[in-house]
Amino acid sequence: MIDSIDNGSPILGDTNAPITLIEFGDYQCHFCNVFFHSTEDSILKNYVETGKVKMIFKDYNIIGPDSINASHGAHCAKDQGMFWEYHDILYSNWTGENNGWASSSSSSNLGIFAQKIGLDMDMWSECMLNGVHSQTILASNEDAKSLELTGTPAFFVIGPDGKTTRLFGAQPFETFEKVFENELEK
Repeated sequence: MIDSIDNGSPILGDTNAPITLIEFGDYQCHFCNVFFHSTEDSILKNYVETGKVKMIFKDYNIIGPDSINASHGAHCAKDQGMFWEYHDILYSNWTGENNGWASSSSSSNLGIFAQKIGLDMDMWSECMLNGVHSQTILASNEDAKSLELTGTPAFFVIGPDGKTTRLFGAQPFETFEKVFENELEK
């Protein structure tokens, strides 16, 4: 199972929350985008903001090179304490798979997104140019492969007792709610 939350995002929520939700995602993935727009807000409001669940995002870049570019953008935002803001703006501006919206061209959306959330552009651009987080992203992808994941999104819910539940695909909120409530009853 999943032993480590290394190579991922900063924790979203209370670090002492009894349940950990780990999402393996690809910023270009259609179903990751569906999850973001249809389910994630309810999880945040009902479980993360109430201190019951902490959330971690890990990269699993399976769609193309622009997926890696988007991951780099998020990790470079993490250096400035704004990972989740960048994560959210990526999914809020998603326009499809391999159509260039997350390319690394100099006038790319990735830079526009960084500006919109107020990042120090010199610091962010240097981070992007130097590929500072390449090893972290690669290691996260290796974690996904070692878990034999075949698609995104893929979720691991780790309960207070360490029991892990795997969920695959853009499941509805009710699916997560059932697993969370079951874990909280223990």
